[in-house]
Amino acid sequence: MRPPDTMEQRLFLLLLTLVPGIGPARIKAIVSSFPDLTDILHADINELVQVSGIGESLARQIHHFFHHAQTREVARRAAEEQLAALPRYNASIITILDHTYPALLREIYDPPPCLFIRGSLPDTESYGLAVVGTRYASQYGKQATALVCKELVDCGIIIFSGLAYGIDMAAHTATLENGGITVAVLASGIDTIYTDPKGKVWPRIVEQGAIISEEWIGSELSPGKFPKRNRVISGISSGTIVIESDLKGGSLITAASALEQNREVFAIPGSIFSRTSRGTNKLIQQGQAKAIMSVDDIISELGGEFAKKHSGSSPLPKSSTNDNLTPLEKSIIHCMGNAPIHIDALATASNIDIPSLLVHLFELELKEAIIQQPGQLFQKKMP
Repeated sequence: MRPPDTMEQRLFLLLLTLVPGIGPARIKAIVSSFPDLTDILHADINELVQVSGIGESLARQIHHFFHHAQTREVARRAAEEQLAALPRYNASIITILDHTYPALLREIYDPPPCLFIRGSLPDTESYGLAVVGTRYASQYGKQATALVCKELVDCGIIIFSGLAYGIDMAAHTATLENGGITVAVLASGIDTIYTDPKGKVWPRIVEQGAIISEEWIGSELSPGKFPKRNRVISGISSGTIVIESDLKGGSLITAASALEQNREVFAIPGSIFSRTSRGTNKLIQQGQAKAIMSVDDIISELGGEFAKKHSGSSPLPKSSTNDNLTPLEKSIIHCMGNAPIHIDALATASNIDIPSLLVHLFELELKEAIIQQPGQLFQKKMP
């Protein structure tokens, strides 16, 4: 039985993260060996060596850290400052000793010892999926993300993502717009939301979900923190959905983390001519991800409680069902297909001269049935 997550326990967990050479996996092992972390103060080197993953050299380092008065005092002050800073951001902290710590995240090899939180984490019994993808999202990717998230929200599923530009931001936004709960996992401290400095999205995330990070408040952003963040996104979720990725990118790192954590990976296939679909298509080709054509594909693969929550969904993507279109407008929509089409090609397909077609396209834009893209390209809007 775990001891209560007292302030002293939290302080000791924060202190452990400051010991050189100790990462989340070793801290997890230390917590297993020392249910009351304050016992570390009384542990000798031989006792520390018995901890899995702790050799003699590291045991001596830990012993020195906690028994050297000046070192311990400087670290303790830094940890206390972190706890004191929480009210400034209306934030909280939970640790792996806390019963409210996400159950799935606790299972991974290297769970974050502490999570800083703005907002409220979903109930530990809730079901969630990660939705990630390229920062350079195409219109197709954004539409696919919006539709996937809408249908997942309808199933009562939490959406996790990284609040990065592109697909991540589209996933958070679509979830919020459909009244769902979303959690953003940051690579920076919760005080630094660099992708949304004007606060267009993140305050709503805090209101309807949470922003979380294992990084200390005030910590600087660095490239090495993104892979750490990605393993949290996949670890806190039952599965990861990749929507658009090139052959290299953070979303593929998230997918790799999910596979290592024995979690499901899904990918939405894309055009063979699109760079932003090369990574997702390769995941599918290599059998590392299941291609999804509908939310049903996700639900049936995960089964269990996911299936019970699901009441049926439509294929992805599907045509607009806007009832206020005229017969001619519906005919134009039918000629457009699912991919962007140039106005010249659309004029040929619809047998309408370009001046007249432009008038109809303008009406369709007003009715939010289509989207105009640069280069005189038009694409029908998915519901």
